[in-house]
Amino acid sequence: MEKLFTVYIISNRKNGILYTGITSNLQKRVWEHKNKVIDGFSKKYNLNNLIYYEPHANAENAIKREKRLKKYKREQKIKLIEKENPNWEDLYEKLF
Repeated sequence: MEKLFTVYIISNRKNGILYTGITSNLQKRVWEHKNKVIDGFSKKYNLNNLIYYEPHANAENAIKREKRLKKYKREQKIKLIEKENPNWEDLYEKLF
C-alpha cells in the first residue's frame, strides 16, 4: 500500500489564523494539533480545526504544493478553502 502525503490547512475559527502543513498521517497529525501535543505555532494560537486538505501520491509533490500554498496571499488561501469548505467546518470529525 502506498503512503499518502497530505497538505493541510488548520485554523482556530472562520477567517481566523491559518497554518499550512504537510504530513504522511493526517489523522495522527491533526489529533496532535487538537490535543496540543507539540509546542509551536498551532498550540500558541489554538489551531485545531482541519478546514482544508489535499492528498498527494508522493512526498515530492506534496512538498512542492505546501511550498506553493505557503507563498499564497491570505486571500488566495481563503478562496481555496471556501471553494471546498465554504462554512469552514472542521473536517476531522467527518474523515475520522
